[in-house]
Amino acid sequence: MNSIRKNWCRKLLLACAVAVFIPASVRADVVIDWNIKSDEIAAQKQVPPFDHSRGTAMLHVAMFEAVNAVEGRYLPYKLNLMADRTASKEAAAALAGHDILLALYPDQQSTLDATLATMLAGIVDGQPKAKGIDVGKKAAAGLIALRANDGMGTQETYRPHTTAGVYIPTVVPLFSTSGAVTPWVMASGSQFRPAAPPALTSETWTKDVNEIRELGRIDSVKRSPEQTIIGRFWFITGPRSYNAIVRQIAMAKEMDIVDCARLFALTSMAANDALIAVFDAKYTYNLWRPITAIRNADQTDNSATPRDASWRPLGDTPMHPEYPCAHCISSAAVSAVLQGVVGNDIGEISMSSPTAPGVIRKWTRLQDYSEEVSMARIYAGFHYRFSTLVGKDMGKKIGELAVATQMRRAESATAQPR
Repeated sequence: MNSIRKNWCRKLLLACAVAVFIPASVRADVVIDWNIKSDEIAAQKQVPPFDHSRGTAMLHVAMFEAVNAVEGRYLPYKLNLMADRTASKEAAAALAGHDILLALYPDQQSTLDATLATMLAGIVDGQPKAKGIDVGKKAAAGLIALRANDGMGTQETYRPHTTAGVYIPTVVPLFSTSGAVTPWVMASGSQFRPAAPPALTSETWTKDVNEIRELGRIDSVKRSPEQTIIGRFWFITGPRSYNAIVRQIAMAKEMDIVDCARLFALTSMAANDALIAVFDAKYTYNLWRPITAIRNADQTDNSATPRDASWRPLGDTPMHPEYPCAHCISSAAVSAVLQGVVGNDIGEISMSSPTAPGVIRKWTRLQDYSEEVSMARIYAGFHYRFSTLVGKDMGKKIGELAVATQMRRAESATAQPR
């Protein structure tokens, strides 16, 4: 009996020793935790979608640069940090995430400090932890400096179109300068600028404006109950409309901290570039929204698109020009990155939305998720079908560009000098 107890004790001690010496940095929890915290702050503060998208990209690129500097598994984005291989990757990601969010939301310092303290408490004190903290701080500082003059703070100067003395609604449209913000992946915001929208007398315009007049109106009799739910579900926009999906895939694939950081960095860079590209195009073409077009259809010299003076969409129309569809481009960009990194074998993914309480949407293919987002904008009365198709095509190209050119596997990474 004593020998059994001794053997059991030896096994227990061995298990404890193994648990102690397994590097905490192999876990991807800290990357996902900061992603969740970022979404929570954005929801609480009602951060505009573009601002949250840029901040999310900063957060995840900084964490990627920090953890990748330790191992060198992938080529860096732009910082070229060097770190000792014994440094804790978890500590590096924890500090990088904290310092980026603190720079973005200084009023949240107490909650951010508390989150950081919890993360660091799970890492054994010592040189690896101290080295990880150091590289995390450097990564965040480097990213903040890199984006300091990216055009985000440019003063808005949108000029409302009217004639002298004639009233027009006085709400200033959103994101009129976002198309000029420095991209992460693209050469410029206009790199994927599409051709002009179809003429107001064209077959495409006639078909699509008549479709949305019937399907997207608030009192539509042609939109099914499920389509109405889908339209309302996707009133949610920005990173909160796709981060939950990225989190599920990262966890389902059991990614370590480096691969998880890379996946989030690529999706968030592509998504922010997608918004840069779409606002470049929106304010280039300045196409009217369905509510404006349908109420002014008598001005188009197109007898096949009759005026409806009291037409209203299912939801409140976003305050920026129509073409192309922003929700469509960002979901397509994220889908393209996910497909490029993990393929189409994703199992089942699901999501809830604060704009459709109690509803859970599920998909087994990324294409179905992206397609649903696009159709939702038609059901909502926000976008013509041609605009959703153009947006999806642009997003796919941006996502594929991100995977093809950024954070690629380093050649002989283990042989690189440290």
